[in-house]
Amino acid sequence: MIDTEGDCAEWTFPAVPGAVRTARHAVHEALRGWGLDAAVGDVTVLLVSELVTNSLRYASGPIGVRLVRPHLDGEVPDAHPGLLVEVSDPLPDPPTERAAAPDDEGGRGLQLVACSARRWGTRRGKSGKTVWFELALPG
Repeated sequence: MIDTEGDCAEWTFPAVPGAVRTARHAVHEALRGWGLDAAVGDVTVLLVSELVTNSLRYASGPIGVRLVRPHLDGEVPDAHPGLLVEVSDPLPDPPTERAAAPDDEGGRGLQLVACSARRWGTRRGKSGKTVWFELALPG
């Protein structure tokens, strides 16, 4: 864990098989600590799990996960209106969304992100890429 203070929580996980489970647990605990809606938490954990799995499958370096909680008090102009989630890895190539056949055991991660998130995208960084999504919060 790097930081879980204030409106941001951030971790770096090694690219090892247990990273997905560890990331799910860390995200769940951070969202619970922030008192966010359980349904939003469940969707967030699912989507983080899918994106970390993708990173683990294709990248060999560390996997970063970052949550940014929205400012709900309206005091911060231009604050994003939803929960922002980012998953980063050292592979520069953006992920490819594909249509999984009914019998396919994989290939649905980005479809789940695209269907569940208000917005999502990818961006290149200095040493890899970040896949991000934003979830609307009830209220």
